[in-house]
Amino acid sequence: MATKMTVNGVSTTQKGQEQYETFSVSTRPKRTAVQYDYRSAETGELFTCVRPTLAQCRLQRDQWLRQKGLTN
Repeated sequence: MATKMTVNGVSTTQKGQEQYETFSVSTRPKRTAVQYDYRSAETGELFTCVRPTLAQCRLQRDQWLRQKGLTN
């Protein structure tokens, strides 16, 4: 899947930035999902996930940041 979020399969997300794209999952019935990337401003570590909504992605990111002892 070609996206605006990657170049040659590598995330283009910069430190402290989030990027996301929605796409259709080919199931019956069709549903949408969100591909989400966030790169930590403090460490530069990349968080990525796929969830049904952007709100769920951000909730997962916040949990990841708390687990790492970081803030967003």
